[in-house]
Amino acid sequence: MIIAEWSLIPIGTTSTSVGRFVKDAVRELEKQRGIRVKPEAMETIIEAENLVELFAAIEKAHNSVFESGVTRVVSEIRIDDRRDKQATMESKTEAVDK
Repeated sequence: MIIAEWSLIPIGTTSTSVGRFVKDAVRELEKQRGIRVKPEAMETIIEAENLVELFAAIEKAHNSVFESGVTRVVSEIRIDDRRDKQATMESKTEAVDK
C-alpha cells in the first residue's frame, strides 16, 4: 500500500482564502476508485494500491483547481512506498501512538 501526503497551493486567486479550491480538489480525489482520502489541516493523506492510481488521482484533483478558475497551481507530493509489509494510514498512526 502506498501512502502519500499531498498539498496544493492555488496561486492567482482573488483572495487569501483557498479553502474552496482545496475542497474542490479533495472532492475530486474522493471520486476516484481504488484510493482512500483523509483531509488534514495542512495536507491530504492519500492511500493507493500503486503509483499509477495515486498519480492519476492527484492529476485529476490538481486539474480540478484550474477548472475552478485558478491560473497557477503548485502541488507537493511526499510518498511512502513500503513493500516489505502492508501499511495503512491507521497502522502508521497507531505505530506512532504506541
